[in-house]
Amino acid sequence: MSLDVQIEGLLFYKSSPVKKKWLCSYFSVSEEELTEACEILQTRLQTGATRLVNTDEELQLMTAPEIAPLIEAVHKDDMKADIGKAGAETLAIIMYKQPVSRAEIDQIRGVNSAFILRNLMTRGLITRSQKASRSGYEFSATPELMAQLGIEKKQDLTEFSTVMDTLETFTESKSA
Repeated sequence: MSLDVQIEGLLFYKSSPVKKKWLCSYFSVSEEELTEACEILQTRLQTGATRLVNTDEELQLMTAPEIAPLIEAVHKDDMKADIGKAGAETLAIIMYKQPVSRAEIDQIRGVNSAFILRNLMTRGLITRSQKASRSGYEFSATPELMAQLGIEKKQDLTEFSTVMDTLETFTESKSA
């Protein structure tokens, strides 16, 4: 499989900016090889629904500007819909464990949570911030959501210590 296709797949999966240096290391390629693959990818995507955003340090896939009206219409429909069981489950994990990484959320749920996290962020229910000690992001409930629920801190959540004990036991059993 060509490098440009692999980069596209990885960027689609990550759904967030990815450092070029990390990509070079991950694919064991030089900066020149990465640049060449990105040029091929950018050319290939020019007529599709996604575009490659290529900054000095990062790459990311974004929707094409031409389909903004379609995306906006779907977004409005999504905002009217219920967050669903998966959304509520993910939101509960975030509220109790915050700040929490996507990897931790995925481990607890047993499935990829990227789409649901994007949906919850779009709705203004959660925020994403850069991890202090490592690469990647952490998710937390927004202050607005906490205020709407009448909660000042996560420890005010119903049965906080019981839920945290159960989550800890579950996490330990998964890593054993």
